[in-house]
Amino acid sequence: MRSVHANFIRRLAKLAAMVLLGVVTLAQAADAGGEVVGAGASFPAPAMQAWARQYAGQSGTRLSYRSVGSSEGIRRVTARSVDFGVTDVPLTQAELANDDLLQFPIIAGAIVPVVNLPGIGDAQLTLSGAVLSDILMGKITRWNAKAITALNPERELPDLPITVVHRSDGSGTTFVFTYYLSRISPEWQDRYGIASRLHWPVGIGAKGNEGIAEAVRDTAGALGYVELAYAATQNLATVRLPNRSGRIVRAGAIGVRTALASANWSRPGFYEVLVDRDGEDSWPIVGISFALIHKMQEDGSDALATLKFLHWIYAHGVDALQGLHYSGLEDARLIEQIESSWTQIRDRNDRVVWKGQP
Repeated sequence: MRSVHANFIRRLAKLAAMVLLGVVTLAQAADAGGEVVGAGASFPAPAMQAWARQYAGQSGTRLSYRSVGSSEGIRRVTARSVDFGVTDVPLTQAELANDDLLQFPIIAGAIVPVVNLPGIGDAQLTLSGAVLSDILMGKITRWNAKAITALNPERELPDLPITVVHRSDGSGTTFVFTYYLSRISPEWQDRYGIASRLHWPVGIGAKGNEGIAEAVRDTAGALGYVELAYAATQNLATVRLPNRSGRIVRAGAIGVRTALASANWSRPGFYEVLVDRDGEDSWPIVGISFALIHKMQEDGSDALATLKFLHWIYAHGVDALQGLHYSGLEDARLIEQIESSWTQIRDRNDRVVWKGQP
């Protein structure tokens, strides 16, 4: 009885989430057949939306994804209120074991500083890592400061105050961004370190990549950090940065793929952070979104529906990413390793849920 009750509550929560998101109406939800519900990082949300449309058309299974941030995504999958969570903060093996979770990468993308400056277009402004960290620490406060103009002698920079826009919620994007800042600035590392949520020394907070993109768009003199797809959607000017090879590069698919090619997937839980990697074309701040799913499942059919969707991502999802600036996983050996790990997922009767490609 207890397991039947838990399964009913879980299904009810899934239907409620779909109604809340406007994916289905209440009447449609009552008659809903196949659906997969996920929640977590805002970083891959545009990709999730594209995948949802294409997967529903091909499989008849609806995907509902709530962009609530990595921290909340971890909380929801741990509480079993969703079928899978997504985080840009990779969990350690100890953290995964504590909550009976499997973790594996699904997508990578560029995290890029963005600005709203009169007369400055996309990729027309260059900052160094040191100057960027000084801005975020409040040591450089105006756009025509000598440290910035020295890096942009061909630009006439406005005498405007810099308004830093940062995340107000627990964020994997912030984790990767502060990982980068800690790599290139000993002072940042000593004072603030790496965190998914922190007390920022200056600036205003906004929720999600969506919130930062909108705040930068609406604030003259603003500087924020978002996944590249959000910059493109809001027509924000991205900033060029030097990479580990010393080249000044702009964010883009080539830079993400170059960093992704350097990944080491041998750690438990596929733990990896793609910051400050080698390669002439490498973008220095690349985030990875990881899926989280419980190893012990109450309902094997729900778990199988989720795994079928994730398998479809690896098999066909790259095609749906055209124009979104992400990089999907295309390494056949890595995908085989990931899907082999799914044999650890079992239902309440100790039966293996995933038995190979459907």
